[in-house]
Formats: sequence, C-alpha cells, structure tokens
Amino acid sequence: MAKGQNLVEKLIRSHLRSGEMRVGTEIGIAIDQTLTQDPMGTMAYLQFEGMGVARVRTKLSVSYVDHCLLQEGFENSDDHRYLQTVAAKHGILFSKPGNGICHQVHLERFSRPGETLIGADSHTPTCGAVGMLAIGAGGRDVAVAMAGGEFSFIYPQVLRINLRGSLQPWSTAKDVILAILKRFRTKGNVGKVIEYGGGGIAALSVPERSTITNMGAELGITTSLFPSDEVTRRFFAAQDREADWREFLPDPDAGYDEVVEIDLGTIEPNVARPHAPDNVCTVREAGPVIAHQVLIGSCTNSSYRDLMIVAAMLEGKRVHPDVSFGVVPGSRQVLRMITENGALNRIIDAGARILESGCGFCAGYGQSPQSGGNSIRTNNRNFEGRSGTRDAQVYLVSPEVAAATALAGTLTDPRDLGMAYPAVALPERFYINDALFIRPGDGTSEVFRGPNIGAPPRQTPLPEELRAGVAIKLGDDITTDHIIATGSVSRYRSNIPKSSEYVFQRIDPQFVERCRSNGAQNRASVIVAGLSYGQGSSREHAALCPAYLGVRVVIAKSIERIHAANLVNFGILPLAFTDPADYEQIALGDELFIADARAAVRTPVIVVENRTRGEAYRLAHSLTPRQVGLILGS
Repeated sequence: MAKGQNLVEKLIRSHLRSGEMRVGTEIGIAIDQTLTQDPMGTMAYLQFEGMGVARVRTKLSVSYVDHCLLQEGFENSDDHRYLQTVAAKHGILFSKPGNGICHQVHLERFSRPGETLIGADSHTPTCGAVGMLAIGAGGRDVAVAMAGGEFSFIYPQVLRINLRGSLQPWSTAKDVILAILKRFRTKGNVGKVIEYGGGGIAALSVPERSTITNMGAELGITTSLFPSDEVTRRFFAAQDREADWREFLPDPDAGYDEVVEIDLGTIEPNVARPHAPDNVCTVREAGPVIAHQVLIGSCTNSSYRDLMIVAAMLEGKRVHPDVSFGVVPGSRQVLRMITENGALNRIIDAGARILESGCGFCAGYGQSPQSGGNSIRTNNRNFEGRSGTRDAQVYLVSPEVAAATALAGTLTDPRDLGMAYPAVALPERFYINDALFIRPGDGTSEVFRGPNIGAPPRQTPLPEELRAGVAIKLGDDITTDHIIATGSVSRYRSNIPKSSEYVFQRIDPQFVERCRSNGAQNRASVIVAGLSYGQGSSREHAALCPAYLGVRVVIAKSIERIHAANLVNFGILPLAFTDPADYEQIALGDELFIADARAAVRTPVIVVENRTRGEAYRLAHSLTPRQVGLILGS
C-alpha cells in the first residue's frame, strides 16, 4: 500500500512543472507569490524589465522597502522611487518605508497555507510557519518567477522534527531553534527541508513558529515549515483573513527521510556566541558577559507577542545605565497596537530607544556597537563585522534574555530575575491598516531612473579554453557578508560597477585590483575557499559583482545552496575538491587552466591544471543540464 504524503510532497506535487520527485534530482515548480526587499529588489526588477514581460504572472508579488530606511544619500531615495514606479508599471504591490519588515508583514497580511513563495532574501522561510513552501532565492530567480517561469531546485530530503511536551517558563521558540542549530550546525544540511510536527506544536503560536522557521535559514536547509491547523486559523481570523486559511496537514501515514524527537521541556534559555549562529550554549553556561548594547527586533523576534513580553518585564524598571538599549517593532501593525495598549510607554519609560520598523541593526544599517563591545541581540546572524563594528562580539538571544540583560547590565538568564513569566495572549483581532501598501497602476506609468540605476551585466559565453589566475584564497565559513558587505555599501546595489569596488574589501582590499590585473592579461579570475563558502544572506551581488570583475570559477570544499545557484545564474562555475588535500596545493596568484572548457563542463569531474606548479586536480560539480546551459551562456 502506498504511504501517505508529507507537507513537502503535497506542496511540490501540486505545483510541479518539470522533473521527477526523487531526492537529488532537479525539479521546477510554479510559484504563487514573490517578495523582494530594497537592496536586492532593485537588481531583481532590472532583470525582470529585461525579460520584456508587461505584467507579473504570479498571484501576488510584493516589493518591500525595509533595509535602507535612513535613505543616506540620494542613492537610496532614487532606488526607492525606482522600486515604487516599476511596481506600479508591472503589477507589483509596493510596501512603503515604515510599513515594516518584509517577512513579518508578509506573514501577517499575505501568507497562505498550501501556496509557494520565493523571496530575494534568505529569511523568506518565515512564512513556512503557516504551511507555505517559502524559499529564499537570488533576485534573478525571483525575476524569472514573476515572468511566469518555474523555480528550479533540487528535490530535498525531508527531516521531520517532532516537538513533544511544552516549554518551561522563560524558555522560548528562539531557544528551540538555537538548540536545533547546536545539534545540526550550519554546515552539512544542504538539500534538506525540515517539517515540524508532534503534540508540542499546538502550544506554539504562529509568531513563535515563525521564529523557528525564520532562523532555520541558518541551518543551510532549503526551508522549513509547520502544518496549518487550528492555531493557524485563529491567527488568520485575528488578521481578518480567515478566508485565506485552509487546513493543511501531513497524511497520518506520511513518510520521512529522518525523524527526530525533541522534548520542549528540556529546552533552556540559550545564546549563540560570537561569531556563528550555531555556537550555542545555555545562557548560564556563557556566564555574566558585560553588555554594552542590547537590541530587540529583526524578522526573527519583533512580533506583538515578543514586545508585549518585553514591556511586561520592563514595567516599572530602568535598564542598566551602561547599556545602550534599542527596540524595533517588526511592523506598523505591531507598533500601532503596542502604542494603543500602553506597552510602548512601558518600554520607553524603562529607557529604550524606539527605532524604525525595519531591518536596521540586524542587517548592519546603523546601531553599530562600540569598539570591542558586546552586543546582545535578538536577530538571526552574528557574523564577524556584520554589525558594522569589526571587533564587536555579537550574541544572539530571545527577547526575554535580551530584556533581562538590559536590566542587569550583563548577559542574564531571565529565570534569575525572580519574576513571574508574563502571560501574553494574542489578540482576537489585530489592528488592520494597509494604507502603506501602494496598489499597482494600469501599466502606463513611467519608471523613475536616477543616476544610480544601472543595468545587470551581460554574461559572456564560457570560452573554449579557460585560463584564470587565483585572485584570493579563503578559509572556511566565508559568508556573503564577507564577500560584499551590507550597511552603507548597499546604496550601490543598483550600480554594479560601483558595488564591485567593495568585493572582499574587509578581507583583502587588493582583490579587486588582482581581478583587474588578470583581465589585463586576458585571463579570468578564480576564487578558492574552504568549507561552507557563501553561507548567510541570499545577496546575489556576492556572485554578480565577482562575475562583473571577471571571476569565472569558484573552487571550494563546499558551497552553500543559494550562493551556488547565484554563481551559476551569473556564469560562474562552482567546483568542489574531490581530494580536500588539493586545497593546500593552490596558492594566491597561481594560474589555472581548463582545456576544452565547454566540453569539460558537461562532465561531472573536470581536470584543472595548475600551470604555476605543474600539477593537476580533479574537481567535481553537480550541475544539472539546465545549469550547464547557464554556465555555457547558451
């Protein structure tokens, strides 16, 4: 007798356009919804315009402005006007600055169980909290989906995590995902999806579930999701969207590639120490780290529930005088509600700065800590330098731990405060005001293009023979933040020549000049790296800008999913060492050579000569026929 279907199988089967539902093979699915945020959106829409499609062909596409809210310099404002006008012309809903963080707002207003969503941001899986197949992707992939094309990815293994029991007071959904990160780490999970189930999920609200699916991105998996159940229905009803809800459950006899049990009662308040989200221990094990800064917010932890608990903890108290303390409501909806019920006043009276509803500090846009400072944050990433301060130490915690730390002045387990855990119930109805969504026009409006707006570079075909110089050699765990930083550099996201000047700026300021030198010698450039190259943000500029500089090959011990796809999209060949020892043999400046490169890329193993050292290496790729065509430029 055939087994039943899990949620992933149901979602993919109902949206399958091409390929076979078999683990490890490439499939293409129809996409119902897309989202973008402003630094990634500009290039996505420029690429969409280049496809010559008059109106988007998805059920819904939304362009959010939630990153560059300071609008520092004319570049940000010009990009935002471009985004609004291109949305009006092509049938895209536009979310104005101040409306909130894309993932939280999309969860509140547009998520739908049983539908598919891809977003030009790695934390798009947030909407998996309500039973969506929500996947982070590069901007080009989003543009293709908006034009009616399918989204291609490798059919995944499905890991079922059964959550049993219930959380103890002061243990939270953030602590659950930190415990999962400690167990599964950030590497070695490519090609997997996590599906949550078990009796324990009934006690987790949709905002709590979204914290878990949001930060699941740090595992390196394709996505994660919960079923859509009665908890989900109540959330949709409170958002005045019960008509968008449907029950969406796995079959009772569904099969999984692996099943893991987690007892929620064993979860303690956790912390991810610098400089990785999986460097996790309990707060008590971490010890009383001095806190110079505490920041609460981000798409991981800025919901109504989160901030109501923070307000209750801070009521009648003052934060430690040595702590710089900021709070970010995740959406205009949340800000309005905590203003009306007085919770915002309690947070302000305790000494908090209220920051604009957006990505802000999480993505490196302001609120950088002091030199060598310790910053305790509720966001999802703590990579070195991402905060804007190179030598800062960033710790990731729950809002409960963050509030306790702000009061004590040191990293503090909230159980040690001696207060009762606040009881916070979600409202029967959320505040609804969609006035900051701008509906698209009839397609006749003009698109604004300021002097910062460029065009995507055109890919050149792979040559018959590929001669390239090693422009940089890197170690393990290189993130897209290392490749091209966030923060003020983001003002140039729509200007590829200018953005390209900042590639690897914080690691090796000579990289760009080496690429130019290679180009002057009529040879391409190669990047060599260790394990887990390209982890973190889906930032396609980490592939697009190296391609502009002449990079045609990345050789690494392993490359993360979204970045590998972005490399291929822009004609960069991702190769892996078949013998890890060969990594040690290649040095900066070596000249590498692939004979008959166009034929070689059609085979899974490519022989690369090191002409400087008189050696040869066998390097592998797992490109699909579609991806081979992209690399060839055909």
